[in-house]
Amino acid sequence: MSLAKDIQVTLTDLESKKHILLIPTDMNLNLMEAIRIHELPIKATCGGMALCASCNIRITSSHKLPEMNEEEEAMLDEAFVLDEKGSRLACQIKVNPTLDGLEFELGELTRS
Repeated sequence: MSLAKDIQVTLTDLESKKHILLIPTDMNLNLMEAIRIHELPIKATCGGMALCASCNIRITSSHKLPEMNEEEEAMLDEAFVLDEKGSRLACQIKVNPTLDGLEFELGELTRS
């Protein structure tokens, strides 16, 4: 039996300050929940249902993420402050070991 390990990700906030987050991989968290657990400001108005785009982030590392579902893609299409290449909804990215080392920035709508 292998023990779950924490991953480390780097979040850059809206003031360009970097935060190193250690996130457990055995709690079925998404990135939005991990940001909240670390008490960093993220609006996430809809609570993680991909209905508002207020938890938008921009991936800045070269990690391969799972494809977007239709709901996430629709929300990102409606948001006007996002980078088309790296934008995702933090609530739709499940924490798993392949995200170790991920780097991302908060989007402008994330301010609480």
